[in-house]
Amino acid sequence: MVTRGTAGETPDEAGDAVAERLADSLAHRAGPVSRRITQGLRELGAVDRAIYTAVASTPTPTLDEPLRRLSNAANNSRLWLAIAAGLAVAGGGSGRRSAAAGTVAIGITSALVNLAAKSVWSRQRPDRAGAGVPGQRNVRMPASTSFPSGHAASGFAFASAIGRDQPSLGFALQFLAAAVAYSRVHTGVHYPGDVVVGSLIGAGTGQTVAGLMDRLPSGRNSSRSTRSDH
Repeated sequence: MVTRGTAGETPDEAGDAVAERLADSLAHRAGPVSRRITQGLRELGAVDRAIYTAVASTPTPTLDEPLRRLSNAANNSRLWLAIAAGLAVAGGGSGRRSAAAGTVAIGITSALVNLAAKSVWSRQRPDRAGAGVPGQRNVRMPASTSFPSGHAASGFAFASAIGRDQPSLGFALQFLAAAVAYSRVHTGVHYPGDVVVGSLIGAGTGQTVAGLMDRLPSGRNSSRSTRSDH
């Protein structure tokens, strides 16, 4: 049963109505360029919601359980921290350094997303019941706001940081991070735009963290050793 808001609106419709009124107010006060930007953002939001609805309404019984499990495995970055631990144990000095870079990237990205970005843009979580997301896909709906996706950000931060010194492993991890990011839309807890922006934030942060660690004396020596081994 879908909860209705004022004048028979669903929570998503009510939230969208508030956003529309705010956008109209800003557009009315702004110049032509700002109005075009506002209109473009409004249209992107409509596309974002349409893709979410299409994913929710497409039957995928074979994929539902694996994606639900993958989404849960990445809660609190457990999936990435387990991979980091394995890399540190089995990867030698280069593996330990990559694991450290990936772990630091996750920590910084989580702070950027949860303490900064989510407080600036308070987007409501999707109404997955109203969109018709099948119950077998359901994971716990987070209490935090929807934009951007912390799961997507952490996954791409880890993969990007690892990939700087270990490109092949980093490439494989990016596919895994993309699967986690999609799982958040598939299970109904994020809009596609949430995971796209989260992925971009994570990838940028991971590259930055790995680059800064390269400048450390131990990092430069490890990079030289890795390149000479090849």
